[in-house]
Amino acid sequence: MSDHALVIGEALIDAVRRADGSLTEHPGGSPANVALGLSRLGRDAELLTWIGDDAHGEAVLAHLSGSGVRLAAGSDAAPATSVATATLDATGAATYEFDLTWDIAESATPRPTPVVVHTGSIAAVLDPGADAVLALVHSARDHATVTYDPNARPTLMGDPATALARIDKVVAASDVVKVSDEDLEWLAKATDGDGEDLAKRWTAAGPALVVVTRGGEGATAMLHDGREVGIVAPKVSVVDTVGAGDSFMSGLIDGLWSAGLLGAAQRDALRAIDDATLSGILTRCARIGAITVSRAGANPPTAADLDTLP
Repeated sequence: MSDHALVIGEALIDAVRRADGSLTEHPGGSPANVALGLSRLGRDAELLTWIGDDAHGEAVLAHLSGSGVRLAAGSDAAPATSVATATLDATGAATYEFDLTWDIAESATPRPTPVVVHTGSIAAVLDPGADAVLALVHSARDHATVTYDPNARPTLMGDPATALARIDKVVAASDVVKVSDEDLEWLAKATDGDGEDLAKRWTAAGPALVVVTRGGEGATAMLHDGREVGIVAPKVSVVDTVGAGDSFMSGLIDGLWSAGLLGAAQRDALRAIDDATLSGILTRCARIGAITVSRAGANPPTAADLDTLP
């Protein structure tokens, strides 16, 4: 088995048009941010995505390769790179437009047998690529740990019931799920319960653990055997929260990797993870997230940052 991570999902351009007419653009996309975070933490990360051979695609590639992320062959087969545009009015309120497509090219050839496969957000629910993502996740379970972050985008995902029907399928195929409390509450509108009930339902659906993040309030891991492990978040001056959940996800994968709990052969060991090990991993994830929110944009820390920053 290769000692690398495969991340499957969207990479795009986030554009902001301000009231004065100025326009700024920067690469984004939740799965792309997770791959970036993993690479900055010293992991060999490959991203299977859907970008075009255009100026926006070049910007995405430069952003990712600058931190060591590899793009899987066939990732640049899209007709054009997707763009999400936020237009700000004089008060700073935003309206959003999406020029976005998602698919996986038939020519795509990621490296074989990664130790972990991660997916999330738009890629797991948006046609036509969502079915291919689910098929890849199922095939990966023979050799890899599967991790997933629903990272809901209500504007693109439609009503909660439609989104949840797709998301439930990926959750059932996953070993580790990370989800924000806000996403849970939105998805729970399609159920008879609340977000906590939905997270507990997911723990019974297959994953070893479901980690619920609560922003500045910390995080709670719910395990398949009924245990819960909670941690508090460090206090920090927040610049913005862009990419914080993605950097937490990178830290979670990295922490389980360091603990020797990734790969299909370690599935039973992952399900038996002890509270102290899990608490230590989550505490480090919260620190990674805190560093990210103390910076502008999706700018996760490197391993060296974690060693030197207070």
